[in-house]
Amino acid sequence: MLDFLFGRGKSKDEARRRLTLVLAYERRGLPPNFVEKLRDDLVSVFSKYPQFEVRRIEVDIKREKEGFEELWISVPFKI
Repeated sequence: MLDFLFGRGKSKDEARRRLTLVLAYERRGLPPNFVEKLRDDLVSVFSKYPQFEVRRIEVDIKREKEGFEELWISVPFKI
């Protein structure tokens, strides 16, 4: 599936590395501008693929009722 989304080679590996790093950190260990930097990185990666609507990429960290936080990323396809 990653081949479909990111192609083969460096872009796929870089995207996988970034997401792995994101998932490895807890919220309180992240810099204040983390969400903005991550969004900029995602726009850079996904802008290489015309099937994505990069202007509408959304990144957020949401606090759930159960007390945990979750990274939420939306990368819409073009219609």
